[in-house]
Amino acid sequence: MGLVDRGRLPKPLTTLFNLGRSHSMWVYQWGLACCAIEMGAAFGSPRYDVMRLGVIPLPASPRQADLVVISGTVTDKMAPAIKRLYEQMPEPKYVISMGSCANCGGPYWDSYSVTKGVDQIIPVDVYVPGCPPRPEALLEGIVMLQQRIKNEDMGARWRGEGTKPMTVVDGESIEKGGVPVVVNN
Repeated sequence: MGLVDRGRLPKPLTTLFNLGRSHSMWVYQWGLACCAIEMGAAFGSPRYDVMRLGVIPLPASPRQADLVVISGTVTDKMAPAIKRLYEQMPEPKYVISMGSCANCGGPYWDSYSVTKGVDQIIPVDVYVPGCPPRPEALLEGIVMLQQRIKNEDMGARWRGEGTKPMTVVDGESIEKGGVPVVVNN
């Protein structure tokens, strides 16, 4: 008996920790191809200002990152490096797969050297589809992940009980303010 009982924290503490974790995410950017330009626009441009969401881009190493955004074509030769990057991140760690190439291989899916999606290597929390997806779609994916973190049972995450991935639907409606979101059940 004590503060932590069977891997569970009291609800007020869980809420407080989750709020802090969701609004202080260090993001490691892993750009492999074209989508890295849109990722750079989302993280580096004052127009999108990810810092207002509590996202801190450019940690010095994966060992300081809470979230990795992988964009671009993942080749079989790059797969071990991505796996190593994921293993270096501290728990709890989150992954956003950005763009068609990172999600499913994109136009190069039938190549002998292309991995058919980053989820073949590491678990993915949010998929942001598009070729390339707009920076707004990436920001929507980050907001979706923050909502998931706020509602997360910390004990379940630490016990390794996985959650199902979410998908951001990119389209014209993002610019018009009504963002359609599909959550996989």
